[in-house]
Amino acid sequence: MSLTGVRAPVGVDTSRASIARVYDYSLGGKDNYDVDRAAFEQILRVAPRQRDVSKMNRRWLHRVARYLAGVAGIDQFLDIGAGLPTACNTHEIVREQNPCATVVYVDNDPVCIAHGQAMLARNDYTRFVPADLTKPDTVLGNDEVSRYLDLERPLGLILCGILHHVDDELDPVGIMRRYTDALPPGSYVAITHFWNPDDGSDLADLAVRLQRQFVEMGLGSGWYRTREQLMSYFGGLELIKPGLVELEEWWPMGPSVRERFPEERLMLGGVAIKKSSSVAGNPFIRRNADAQRQRSHETCWRY
Repeated sequence: MSLTGVRAPVGVDTSRASIARVYDYSLGGKDNYDVDRAAFEQILRVAPRQRDVSKMNRRWLHRVARYLAGVAGIDQFLDIGAGLPTACNTHEIVREQNPCATVVYVDNDPVCIAHGQAMLARNDYTRFVPADLTKPDTVLGNDEVSRYLDLERPLGLILCGILHHVDDELDPVGIMRRYTDALPPGSYVAITHFWNPDDGSDLADLAVRLQRQFVEMGLGSGWYRTREQLMSYFGGLELIKPGLVELEEWWPMGPSVRERFPEERLMLGGVAIKKSSSVAGNPFIRRNADAQRQRSHETCWRY
C-alpha cells in the first residue's frame, strides 16, 4: 500500500481518499467524493462518534484563534495544513478580535489551493499559499508568505489536525524544530494531534484500532502517537496553561454538558510560546504591540 498523508497529496484524483475531503465529509461538507465517504465510513465502524472529533477540533481552533488574536495580541498567523475552506475559518475568527489581523493559509493539495485561493484570498489580509509543510525552509522562504507576514515579529503558527498525517520517516519532530527555531520570540505555536495513551487501557486499544482504520483502510495516514511524542513537538517552547490536554479541557466555553465520547478523548492539543530571556520586558515586542494598536486605530477601522 502506498501512503498518501502529506507527502503525496491526492488533488483531483477521485480514485483515492483525500485527507482534506475526508475531513470535509466528517464536518458535513459537500466537497467530497464516494471514495472519501467510503474511507470515513470505515473509520466509523470502529469509532461511531468520530464526526464529533472533527467538530471538537474545529471548536478548539476557534478558541485558540480568539485567544491569540485577543488576549495574546498576535496580529499575524500562519495556518499550515489548512485544508478545504469551511464555515468560520481562521481569518474570520481572528478578525473578530482584530480587523487588521493577517492570515496566510498553507496547503500542498491542488484542490485545497484552488478552493482556498478562490474563496479566501479576497483582501490584503488573507492569502492561501501552495507549499509543503514538511519543508519548513520553503514555506517560510515563500515569497507570498514573506510578503504578507513579517517574520521578524511575533506570529501565531497553527497546525491543527495535520501532524498526525506526517509519517515517522519524514521526522515530524525535526520538522517542528525547524519551524520553531525560525520563529521570533513572542510567537505562539498551536497544535492538535491524535493521541495514544499507550497504557494498556480500553482507550489505548481504541487508538490502535483507529490508527489501523486510518492508515490501512483507505486514507493512508493518521497516526496516534504518545504524549511524550506530542510533547516533543513543543521542544524549547513554554506551554501555556492548561498545557497539552484533551481538547475540551483547553479553556472550554463553559461547563461540560455530557461525558466525552472515547473518540474525543484520543486527541490532544496545546499552545506554547517562544520566549526570549525576558519577553515581558523586551522593548522590541513592546514596540510591536504599540505599533499593532496604532495600526488598528489608524487603518483597520476604515474597512
